[in-house]
Amino acid sequence: MQRIAMWSGPRNISTAMMRSFENRPDTCVVDEPFYGYYLSRTGIDHPGRDEIIAAMDRDWRSVARALTQGAPDMDAAVYYQKHMTKHMLPEMDLSFMDELTNCFLIREPRRMIASFAKVVPEFDRDELGFPQQIMLFRRVRDRLGKAPPVIDSALTLQDPEGVLRQLCERIDIPFRDEMLHWPAGPRDSDGVWAPHWYASVEASTGFSEPESHAAPAEVPARYEALCLEAEEIYAEMLEEVIRPE
Repeated sequence: MQRIAMWSGPRNISTAMMRSFENRPDTCVVDEPFYGYYLSRTGIDHPGRDEIIAAMDRDWRSVARALTQGAPDMDAAVYYQKHMTKHMLPEMDLSFMDELTNCFLIREPRRMIASFAKVVPEFDRDELGFPQQIMLFRRVRDRLGKAPPVIDSALTLQDPEGVLRQLCERIDIPFRDEMLHWPAGPRDSDGVWAPHWYASVEASTGFSEPESHAAPAEVPARYEALCLEAEEIYAEMLEEVIRPE
């Protein structure tokens, strides 16, 4: 079984990417398995917080074992894991990552921050996951001796097939046409937080229009400095991004 961990920040195309992989007939998925631990440990108030904590395993060690040893379907050839980088808290032992094929999904910070602020108006840099993402990226790069796969949401939306074909080649699985389109609606695999966050992806049947066609993102003034800091991290990872051919 190929265990693929996709590390993303919030308000990326992370759920659409999970849909893409879940639509493969050889793949099972898990949605943000450390979310319950993260909320219970930090005390952060997110939409549906109590329901999320009650529904999930809040022992990060137990979750990590399940990610490396179990799967929702043990007969699946691919186990795709959707992760938020911010869920990796300082006390956690990250060695479980060494048993996974780690990939990174990035998005231009200005658009991410503008989108996140619409759902969670007050937040700090750690909730965006940029510092954690670059830390995880460097950890994997240093262990492998080369950069792990990095995909950018805007480039993926420009050419989903081109980017996904290259990603599949990098992680040694065959590309499947089913990754480009999926049935609309919720999934049993969606986290219990889906009603608060997943309206657009539940209505989707494929990847959305490229962001270059959208209006420029407007970031609340109080987050401008945070945005500039995040853009430095984004720029470092963008150097390694998979680009459409």
